[in-house]
Amino acid sequence: MPFLIVAVVFVGLLCALDLTLTLGVVKRLREHTELIGNLSGRASIGVGEEVGEFTTVTVDGTPLSREGLADDTLVGFFSPGCPACKEELPKFVEYARAMPGGRERVLATVVGDVARTTDMVAQLTPVAQVVAEPAQHGTVGPAFQVAAFPSVMRVGANGGGRSVVTEARVDLDRRPSPAA
Repeated sequence: MPFLIVAVVFVGLLCALDLTLTLGVVKRLREHTELIGNLSGRASIGVGEEVGEFTTVTVDGTPLSREGLADDTLVGFFSPGCPACKEELPKFVEYARAMPGGRERVLATVVGDVARTTDMVAQLTPVAQVVAEPAQHGTVGPAFQVAAFPSVMRVGANGGGRSVVTEARVDLDRRPSPAA
């Protein structure tokens, strides 16, 4: 009989320890979920925020600045070192191909080592104005405060004629509309 009492007490202590550890894991998971949510919530400037100043030249030699962005422009940022960019790039190209206004209303920026961006630039050039810039000294990425790749947004003019983000996360799986 004393052996049975010791066994029951031991099993009870094990269950209490297991419950305590499980509650600790749940608490840590909630903290991590909140941290991940904060990171993914701000990949670039948000809806209604003004695009920063930039001047650059596209890969085909055309000067481009914030003032040169057409109303309702699709803007995408990609990096060759990003696996998600390789998955999203074909969707972006198809979406851009269907954009009203064509290539003049699509800006794609490829960020990274020029030698590694050649393939992405070749895929984007038929459907977009393409800018290739280094990761550290670019002008377009900082103007949009890009913190994660890929970032795809739409930009339009606000009431004062300034370029602002009108859609921060474009769903590339649906067809583009003139006024998304």
